[in-house]
Amino acid sequence: MNAAHVWVIYRKELRDALRDRRTLISSIVVPTLLMPLLLFGVGRLMQRAVAEAREEVPAVAVLGGEGAPALLARLSGDARVRLVPVPADWREAIAAKRLRAVLEVPERLEERLRSGEASPAVRIFHYQGELKSENGARVTERIVVEHRERVVTERLAARGLSPEAVRPFEVRRENVAPPEKVGGNLFGGLVPYFIILLCFTGAIYPAMDITAGEKERGTMETLLCSPVARVDIVLGKFFLVLTGSLASMFFVVASMAGSALLGGALFFGSSGAAAAAALPPGTAAGGMGSLPTIDPLGLAGVFAMVLPVAVLFSAVALTVSLFAKSYKEAQSYLGPLIVVVLVPGMIAALPGTELTARTALIPLLNLSLVCKEMLSGSWPWGYIALIFGSSSLYAAGALALAVRMFNREDVLFRS
Repeated sequence: MNAAHVWVIYRKELRDALRDRRTLISSIVVPTLLMPLLLFGVGRLMQRAVAEAREEVPAVAVLGGEGAPALLARLSGDARVRLVPVPADWREAIAAKRLRAVLEVPERLEERLRSGEASPAVRIFHYQGELKSENGARVTERIVVEHRERVVTERLAARGLSPEAVRPFEVRRENVAPPEKVGGNLFGGLVPYFIILLCFTGAIYPAMDITAGEKERGTMETLLCSPVARVDIVLGKFFLVLTGSLASMFFVVASMAGSALLGGALFFGSSGAAAAAALPPGTAAGGMGSLPTIDPLGLAGVFAMVLPVAVLFSAVALTVSLFAKSYKEAQSYLGPLIVVVLVPGMIAALPGTELTARTALIPLLNLSLVCKEMLSGSWPWGYIALIFGSSSLYAAGALALAVRMFNREDVLFRS
């Protein structure tokens, strides 16, 4: 291998790539600009949807209200809900969003309460997954619970007892996890997923252009006639593909980080309180006292762990594209591989998938699992070394295969 020749080939390919606006726009410019729009757009839509659900006075119907006139009167006089007659097809009405929730009161509820009989549960029907229906059910449940507590208080007062007699102490949950641990658990499955996708998509466009694209343009033969060893040519092209992979990942991740920093105050702050309230408990400022964050050192570790994976992707993309006879054929080969590289990230997000000695040897799955640990502030050095070493071996094997394929005339000049 001649490093000077590799550098010359790399510079030549890089100069040609920078002139190709199509590749630059599709692999770097569009994802970089699209990510802030997606983040801000989704955040805004979520805020608006939650705010609309909270501002709406839900339409609620009561089944069997004659058995609990006091509860019915309380619901009728509460401005948080709007009582409507029960339609015959009330289940379909909930599904059609004409009705937000239906409260079913057991027969003779108040009579049973007075006689001390065991009463069946009061049921609230709603449409799970529909934001306004869930909000209507939540408001209805709150009113029913308030009524129940009032009944208990009145009964205790009639016997000369304090309400604290049935509630001698409070139970509170306190979060001891630092913000970076919460942030790592929250974003740990998402960040590696995006990084893997960006690394691969950033590699396939330049790989297709400098192999299958050159075959179509007829420039591959000219390059092979130059007094440069085949290994120097393939390494120069490989470093160009690796540059595209890392550049795509870096620019888009930087765009995501900037969008998150700029939009964090909007999304979690006072103007985004509604959206924050819709997040899982402990992920918003109101739930844990501070916003979830990502450990910067952990993020740097993630980038270090991605390097051998980027080498692997670049070598695979170069090999597959080299085998193709045309740019379109290379697209048909590499397109389905995008789904393949995303599957390990999906598996890593499944409950029960943990980092073990076995999973540490599975490509991409090991990266997803260890990145989640590092973003959470945990550094399992044994697994980190095993994963980095195994990923480097896979990358070296893929690169050796690319060099071997480049030395085969039947591959270079397939027709």
